[in-house]
Amino acid sequence: MTTLVWLRDDLRTADHPALAAAADDPGGVVVAYVLDEESPGVRPLGGAARWWLHHSLLALGERLAELGVPLVLRRGAAARVIPELLAESGASRVLWNRRYGAERAGDAALKATLRERGIATHSFPGGVLFEPGSVVTGQGTAYRVYSAFWRACLAGPPPAAPLPAPAALTAAETQPRSDELTDWALLPTRPDWAGGLAARWVPGEAAAEAGLERFLTERAERYAAERDFPDTESGSELSPHLRWGEVSPRTVWHRALSAGVDAGMFLSELGWREFAWHTAFHAQDLHRCGLNAQFDAFPWRTEPGFELAAWQRGETGFPLVDAGMRELWATGFMHNRVRMVAASFLTKNLLIDWRVGEAWFWDTLVDADAASNPFNWQWVAGCGADAAPYFRIFNPLTQQQRFDPAGGYVARWAPESLLTPEIVDLRASRARALAAYDQVRGGGQAAAGPSAS
Repeated sequence: MTTLVWLRDDLRTADHPALAAAADDPGGVVVAYVLDEESPGVRPLGGAARWWLHHSLLALGERLAELGVPLVLRRGAAARVIPELLAESGASRVLWNRRYGAERAGDAALKATLRERGIATHSFPGGVLFEPGSVVTGQGTAYRVYSAFWRACLAGPPPAAPLPAPAALTAAETQPRSDELTDWALLPTRPDWAGGLAARWVPGEAAAEAGLERFLTERAERYAAERDFPDTESGSELSPHLRWGEVSPRTVWHRALSAGVDAGMFLSELGWREFAWHTAFHAQDLHRCGLNAQFDAFPWRTEPGFELAAWQRGETGFPLVDAGMRELWATGFMHNRVRMVAASFLTKNLLIDWRVGEAWFWDTLVDADAASNPFNWQWVAGCGADAAPYFRIFNPLTQQQRFDPAGGYVARWAPESLLTPEIVDLRASRARALAAYDQVRGGGQAAAGPSAS
């Protein structure tokens, strides 16, 4: 029997349940990645994500070759391509790790179709700590508050222990044809942007393993104290590796617990990622629809004009916002504290729809995934799960004073912003936002809300 292993956002060999299950198949294995941007529920990748994918596939191809199998690349709708790969290889079994967003309806339909044709089809736990649907309230519904969700996660069995990478793989005698990666044209045409991404990141499983080790040995002890300060090197920078499945969250979890450091705060951030994916499992259109329907009528500005462009370019005149937006453009990444400030500024000071900002991050972040990116934008805007109170508006000036007090982060990314005129008055725009939220909520408590943070 020959087995086809279908890769998605799991570009690794360690703790890869589908690959592990195929490793001893006497008929050999076909390992294929399908670039599917056509099927229902699949969101086409942004520019930074496409750059990462290109280099991650190169790295994975090298690692698989070391194990004895080629990486087959094909492009198109999975419902068409997977049967083609099975026919070309003669495989009678197909395995994959599960996805938890809107794509899963297509996966379920494909599984049913293949089984009707006599193809053995199995799926395995994907890139989460706990299977979505297994952590629900007493009423069987999705949690909407993170603290309660995470307590429920921690009260149950721990995440499964990670599986080792196969020592070797046997390639199926007949391998399907493979596309050339360069023909997919994933790399950006803006060489200055690509250069910035390459200077910051090394995609691939080996880099993910090295990054996890570096974090646990050099940064984890000070993570809780320093994680909100963008001018410190205290973060794990594992988010893009997790997004592409170059390391599994189960591996991160167990390695952190065995490292002999206080990793509680770090693991709670991993839990926030988990919360986003469990939310996406129950509400699959996160990048279009707010979880709180009450905010559907929010009076976003329909013509943001030059202010949106100023935000995108990092030319707002608010140094912390500008530094973050320029870091994003240059490296495909932004410090988490600064992400919250930049998102609050766009949605609340400029009254620009959170979906506009989410789309910009989707295109420019190397770690933007279909759950965390819209989930976090909804949290800031006030329409999502465990959302920040609608009256909480991050003041970019006080945030700069608190979290970049020496000015090192701003000096690195946007020093001239200190001398740039501000595009909006903070006090007036805050009052405008509170009035808009009060209008949506039917004259609630907006006027009594706390001051900007």
